[in-house]
Amino acid sequence: MKIIEHSFGPDLDWLPHYAEQLGGKIDGNFIIAPDNGIRYILPCGEGISAFYVDVTYNSDFHKIQKNRDTDFIGLYYNLTDGEATLTARDFMYNVSRWHYNLSVIDGLINTDYVVKSGSRTYGLAIFIKKSIIESYAKKENIVINQIEEITNPEKNTIIRFDRMSYDSYYILEELHKQKVGGPIFDFNLAGTVHLLISNYLRKLSTNKIILQTVNQTDLNNIILIQKYLIEHAEETFPSIKQMADMANMSESKFKILFRKITGSTPNVFFMENKLIKAKELLEEKQYSISQISDKFHFTNNSYFTSKFKEYYGLSPKIFIKHL
Repeated sequence: MKIIEHSFGPDLDWLPHYAEQLGGKIDGNFIIAPDNGIRYILPCGEGISAFYVDVTYNSDFHKIQKNRDTDFIGLYYNLTDGEATLTARDFMYNVSRWHYNLSVIDGLINTDYVVKSGSRTYGLAIFIKKSIIESYAKKENIVINQIEEITNPEKNTIIRFDRMSYDSYYILEELHKQKVGGPIFDFNLAGTVHLLISNYLRKLSTNKIILQTVNQTDLNNIILIQKYLIEHAEETFPSIKQMADMANMSESKFKILFRKITGSTPNVFFMENKLIKAKELLEEKQYSISQISDKFHFTNNSYFTSKFKEYYGLSPKIFIKHL
C-alpha cells in the first residue's frame, strides 16, 4: 500500500509537497504522477480553489490529510467506482459513487482516505475559505442565518456526510465528458465550482444548522455507530440509550451530533440503509419481495412496499420489472 501524508486548502502552498509525495511533478495546472491519472488544480477566485481527479489506482492507496491551514471547508464530490473509504484507526466510512458521495469537512478535521487497487476515482474537491463564505453568500443573494457563528471554529465545526443531489451529479458527469486542460475546460470547471458552492450554500440556508463543535473522538464515535447500524440493518432498531452508551455520550449529545454529521436521525439513517440493502437484494433476484421484507424485519409486505416507494419513487414490484 502506498501511503502519503499531505495538506489541502484554498491557497496552493500545499501543492509542491503533495506532488512530491506522489512521486510526481507540477506541469502547469497538472500534477504528473507515475500512475498516469489526471490531477488538475485550478484557482477559482479569491479564497477558492478546485482539485479535479480522474485516476485508476493500480495499488492500494492511503492518503493522510493533516491541514496546516484550517480556515477553510472542503466540499468533496466523490464518484469512485470501486472501494473508497474515509478511514482512521477506529472507523471506516464508505465514500464513493453509490455510497456517501458528498463530504463537507472542516479544515480542522484530520482524515484518512483509502482507495482499493483497481478502483477508479472521479471526483472534485472544492476548497473555500471560511472567511469569504459570508461575502460569497451575500453576492449570490443567499441569506444564511447565524452565518458568523457557523463559520466560527470556536462555536461550530462544519462537517457532513451526504449524498449529492441529482443536479450536482449531472453537472459533474457533464464536466467529466470534457477534455481536461485549456481555457475552455478552465471556464467550465470554474463555472461548475461556483455553481456547486451556490447549491451548497442555498441548501445551507434552507436547513436548520446545528451549532456544535466536533472533536476527532466524537466524530469517530458517531461514525462507529453509523457503521454499526449499516452492519446490523437486518435487525431491529437499537435503542438511543444503547447507541449513546456505545458512543460514550449522553443521549442528548448523541442525537445532536448524529444529526449534525449525518443530516438525519438515527432511525431515518437506519431505515435508509435497510432500503439500500433491500434494493441490492432485489437487483440480485435471489429473494422474493416477501422474503426481503421478512429478512429486514419490516412489519409486513405493505409497510416494506410503502417505505420503498417513499424512498425510491416506485414500488418493489415495479422496480423488479424495470430490472
